[in-house]
Amino acid sequence: MMSSTVSDAIAKLSSTDVGARAAAASELFRRGRESAERAMVVWWQDSELSALLLGPAPIVTVGMAVQPATFARIRVANGAPRLTNVPPDQDAEEFELHFGEGAKRASLDVLTTRDPNGQGAIARFLGRFGEGLQQVEFCCLNVDRATAILRERFAVGAIYPQARPGADGTKINFFLVANPGEHASGSKKILIELYEKPSPS
Repeated sequence: MMSSTVSDAIAKLSSTDVGARAAAASELFRRGRESAERAMVVWWQDSELSALLLGPAPIVTVGMAVQPATFARIRVANGAPRLTNVPPDQDAEEFELHFGEGAKRASLDVLTTRDPNGQGAIARFLGRFGEGLQQVEFCCLNVDRATAILRERFAVGAIYPQARPGADGTKINFFLVANPGEHASGSKKILIELYEKPSPS
């Protein structure tokens, strides 16, 4: 169950007040990024992996899953940003939101399901947890190499045996890792997405 703060921030992303939307985006981005950083703290100590993830200044986007009606409201309130090109075999729609500049930039992926009664990843997340922070995305120079390092040096397995196509021609894989800041037992996990941009044509 997501906290009321997260729920409130998601609701405010469709506010008519741009300041309220920006503050909500910053709060959601902060929460998502801090959770990911706690889960990934040892990753940055590996120089090769850190370089692949553009450390010490990684490009981070926080992805949140919302119901289709919420998705539509947020999109309209923010000027109808372009829908990303999601592979047709993946049950998802998404668009990006960006607020602020430089170190204060908050980048969000707003995701929903095409079929609320389906078995896609977003539909399953919404059915189990409701609206909330679903994943944290890191730009990666080479997803295959990063996946090998995580498996060999950190015993962290990928969700998919091989990287798969992602939105807008990216190459992606996912990693479910413990979030030690949530529970002393470490049972709460966070989904990390590594994405590799397509090579310039």
